[in-house]
Amino acid sequence: MKAYDERLTVPRSWWLMALLGVLLLGVALVPLGPVPLLAGMAGGGALAGMALSTYGSARIRVTAGSLVAGDARIPTSALGEARALNADEARAWRTHRADARAHMLLRAYIPTAVRVEVSDPEDPTPYLYLSTRRPERLTAALAAARPDTN
Repeated sequence: MKAYDERLTVPRSWWLMALLGVLLLGVALVPLGPVPLLAGMAGGGALAGMALSTYGSARIRVTAGSLVAGDARIPTSALGEARALNADEARAWRTHRADARAHMLLRAYIPTAVRVEVSDPEDPTPYLYLSTRRPERLTAALAAARPDTN
């Protein structure tokens, strides 16, 4: 059972920019003939699509007593308070207030985030910074998943 699931996809404008980049590549390859043109555009389109899809494939999930954020999997029992951050607070926590030891699942195209304290004394990570489009829903899911709140 998943309490929360979000994929941090790239904005549509990035796909449009990639398409324009592939078209510009095609313009540059026109003098070489139709075969290099088509091959270059197909290859460039495939590479751009793979890059955007891979970068936008990061997920945040709260499920079965765990928080899964990208490659990190943390039991909710090791987490403290989760706090939703508006755009200004999120910018501060990813710039001048950031701790180098923190685990950050950062996507600059998402202005809001959640900051989750790590309460495990064995873990040197002070907090998790998670970019999210729905910070209130994520904090609610984390609060509901914590063992001491059930």
